[in-house]
Amino acid sequence: MSFYRGMTCENVTLAGDKGTPITAYVAKPSGAGKFPGIVLVHHMPGWSELYIETTRRFAHHGYLAICANLYERTGSADTNPDDVAAKVRAEGGIPDAQMVGDTEAAVKWMRAQPGHNGKVGLFGSCSGGRHALIYASQRKDVDACADLWGGRVVMAKETLNAKTPVAPIDMTKDLSCPLLGIFGNEDRAPSPEEVNQHEAELKKHDKNYEFHRYDGAGHGFFYWHRPIYRPEQAMDAWGKVFAFFGKHLAM
Repeated sequence: MSFYRGMTCENVTLAGDKGTPITAYVAKPSGAGKFPGIVLVHHMPGWSELYIETTRRFAHHGYLAICANLYERTGSADTNPDDVAAKVRAEGGIPDAQMVGDTEAAVKWMRAQPGHNGKVGLFGSCSGGRHALIYASQRKDVDACADLWGGRVVMAKETLNAKTPVAPIDMTKDLSCPLLGIFGNEDRAPSPEEVNQHEAELKKHDKNYEFHRYDGAGHGFFYWHRPIYRPEQAMDAWGKVFAFFGKHLAM
């Protein structure tokens, strides 16, 4: 994969779930070419600096990249993302169905770009990993999905509600594309036992997947701005991410 030091970055407006306008951040490599696409599904801290930077990181690696603000109904793009995330968390998160509608808008935007090669991957961590998995199980318009330590894939029946009516693990039979899972063995959400349950279900339904688990790492070990960051494990796992997308999104 070539590296693209030049890129263009901007905000665009999408017609999200039920036609609601939402903002998305876009990074495009400079130059002509047919680039694969990455749709980033942000985590519970929201449409944050980390996800904006990660969108540019994918462009640097030769991908068209877009990250929609899934929390815009709670706070605009100008609102402090920490404040927005706190309010979303207090409200019990966003509805899974709304997330699917918003993410579908980002996928459609990607597929309409003239510089796109026709392949789309999903990338999400924490709640975004869970959301990416749900999307890839409910829609058939993506070619690969990366779930980084997505919690609440395995859910007890008493934790289901109107916003999260079906546990993602119960959607496994409908997973429509290859799946990459990145996990820390010191995580508790998902715990290693829950990852084992998820893997068993993927095997049961003969799905194309690869899981990578890291000792000495817990939840969010990519997050360079927090004490939970584990550089050695993160560097190795990033290599796995780019190898996975390189394999499944190249033409």
